[in-house]
Amino acid sequence: MTPLRLQPDRVVGTVCPYCGVGCRVDLYVKDERIYRVMAREGPPNHGALCIKGRFGLGFLHHPDRLKTPLIRRKKGAELEPVSWDEALDFAASRLARLAGEYGPDALYFVSSAKATNEENYLMQKLARSAVGTHNVDHCARLCHSSSTAALARSVGSAAMSNTLEEIGLSDVILVTGSNTTETHPVVGAMIKKAAHNGAFLIVADPRRIGLAEAAHLWLRLKPGSDAVLFGAMARYLVESGRYDRGFVERRVEGFEAWWESVRDYTLDFAEEASGVPAGRIREAAERYAGARAAALYWAMGITQHAHGTDNAQALVNLALVAGQLGRPGTGLNPLRGQNNVQGAGDMGALPNVYPGYQPVADRHVRKRWKALWHTPQPEAPGRTMTEAFESIGEADGVRAVYLMGEDPITSEPYQDHVRAALEKLDLLIVQDILRNETFPYADVVLPAASFAEKHGTFTNTDRRVQRIRPVFEPPGEARPDWWITAQLGRRLAKQTGRGWAEAWAYESA
Repeated sequence: MTPLRLQPDRVVGTVCPYCGVGCRVDLYVKDERIYRVMAREGPPNHGALCIKGRFGLGFLHHPDRLKTPLIRRKKGAELEPVSWDEALDFAASRLARLAGEYGPDALYFVSSAKATNEENYLMQKLARSAVGTHNVDHCARLCHSSSTAALARSVGSAAMSNTLEEIGLSDVILVTGSNTTETHPVVGAMIKKAAHNGAFLIVADPRRIGLAEAAHLWLRLKPGSDAVLFGAMARYLVESGRYDRGFVERRVEGFEAWWESVRDYTLDFAEEASGVPAGRIREAAERYAGARAAALYWAMGITQHAHGTDNAQALVNLALVAGQLGRPGTGLNPLRGQNNVQGAGDMGALPNVYPGYQPVADRHVRKRWKALWHTPQPEAPGRTMTEAFESIGEADGVRAVYLMGEDPITSEPYQDHVRAALEKLDLLIVQDILRNETFPYADVVLPAASFAEKHGTFTNTDRRVQRIRPVFEPPGEARPDWWITAQLGRRLAKQTGRGWAEAWAYESA
């Protein structure tokens, strides 16, 4: 007998919500439940999918899903369910009052790497247009903001320089600060496949991670010695004449100043500092620079340091010295963590740049955005997320925080400090899909739709913009983040007198 095969009521093509790879998937739905997730052929994942993407969507129907707007009428009172109009009016009036009494910079807006590009754009617009502050940030502050700084100032682009599909075109691949097979399993499989097919794989990591098992050369450096290791590799290439002199002369500025900064980074010094034998450092440098096409990949192990920007800069400098940039299979490739952290940055959810990384300190840039939004723009950049939480309780500090899809008690360092700060706030707005650790401190709770309940786009780690599509209706009274932010923007524009309410009359994503 032939076994019966469950037939779906519908199949919806969308994008996995987990990591920055942005795998394209088909969701099979029966009786309003997802019972199968299948990878789509084509880029970026080419039919591959990790265990999280295939089996990790149970949160969509979790009993902790937020379904009703809630407000706390005064400190110490219980949260109570209200209508959307009452919740939005309550939130807008409190935000407007605090901005009027303490100034726009007393408000802080936290956007989300889990939300869509459209929703991140609206959150930064809410801060800058309806309120008049650059106080907006998102979780890149805790991950790749240091990569963004190093890449933007050196090569003018705060993203991967090459596509994931080019992994197979590299002769040498150097991976550092990334446990790729666990955090980006599909990319990890691509790198292992490239190594199997002949690419020389170098892994620089203090731990013998899964990818080190497939490596031809493992550099077991001491934690915190990354900049010295990669600076020594670059110095050796110059000293031995193995660097790309033509590339440096044509395309690199500040070479002499850089050379002075690494003059003392000899191979012997690097061995003492990093614990990696000088011979292995030499081999890694020669392999990397001597390849037809060599690529660098890194993640949080490089950036989450007090000197994370220096670490990322050392990788940028190594690529420039070796001339391994600007060709297929080469490049500087930070592996972004969450599914739309690249898009959140691109959309301007950062305190120092507008969408497209246009600096807020540039008066010509401010003039353009003033003309677009018809609202004056402040001159000074806003606070970073960490600075904002440190300022709570100070006389000129932040007094209200609007969180979209962020849980600072879980994600921020020093949880006790964060809890104490949240208790001092005059207003905390939590907009999310689930109850989380920050939920008990909220004065306003706005239930949001998940990725499977709305339209929009995500931008993956190699800056591929991909569309998501709704599979279900949002549960209860939950609404898409773009709708909530637009409704709040309309109310704030009226109360603050900045712009006009019609500028927030968005009908879809």
